[in-house]
Amino acid sequence: MSDQLRASDQRRPRNDGAAPGPTPDPDPEPGPEQRSPDEATVWLLRSRGCWAVAAVLLEPSAEHSPGSALLRAELLIEGAFFRGRGWSTAENALRLAEAHAGTAEERSAAACARGYLAYCATLLQVHDRLDEAQAALGRASALLPPNAPGRPLLDFRRGLVAENLLKDPASARTALRRAHAGAEQLQDDLLLSYTWRHLAFIAQQDGNLAGARHGFAESLRLRELTGFSVGIAPALTALAEVSTRADAALLRAQAARLTDAFGQVPVPLAG
Repeated sequence: MSDQLRASDQRRPRNDGAAPGPTPDPDPEPGPEQRSPDEATVWLLRSRGCWAVAAVLLEPSAEHSPGSALLRAELLIEGAFFRGRGWSTAENALRLAEAHAGTAEERSAAACARGYLAYCATLLQVHDRLDEAQAALGRASALLPPNAPGRPLLDFRRGLVAENLLKDPASARTALRRAHAGAEQLQDDLLLSYTWRHLAFIAQQDGNLAGARHGFAESLRLRELTGFSVGIAPALTALAEVSTRADAALLRAQAARLTDAFGQVPVPLAG
């Protein structure tokens, strides 16, 4: 991957299972047992690759709630990235979220989503939007206090740009380590699955296969733990790249079965 997915006011509690993305309430998050059924349903759909259905559930509240509008946009961006289509729908949802954003934190989260959409479109060669991605993520950083809950996701996305678009592993490593530390502090297991994944990619490029195996194995474990089912196949495939031949064959076979089960989602490079 390069990824997505990836958290929120960008904050999620441990075992909450949400992919990186905003939540309707920017205050400290309740645990899974405290979430409303609608939030639980949205996550269940999202984790199984039903982004459009989840977005429909959020549509009424997105018309008046900045948090719901942003969550809906993040869902559709993630769906476009994993499926390789639906870019205009994601763009329209993001414009609505940007229009609703009022506080500095809301504007920062919307800019972070804007940067991620531009990154995804560039990575999958839909459009070259590298300049837009960098500008939007820079704008998000300027609006966000250093210790804000949204900072780890922002650092993660800046790391993605450095790793996959700018081909700058040193800058990517720095940003991803900051994101990793922040995700650990927030106990955000799904974001940690992404930071482990991308730090492992860098370790693999550096020839540190033991470090890469550890990172990919941790990413897979956390995706299984959170129930992020649609993201398990790419985690298996990544781990296969640094495994023995026999183990790799088993991992790839399992990944292929999962990808088939999700209708050939995610597309290559995503997840």
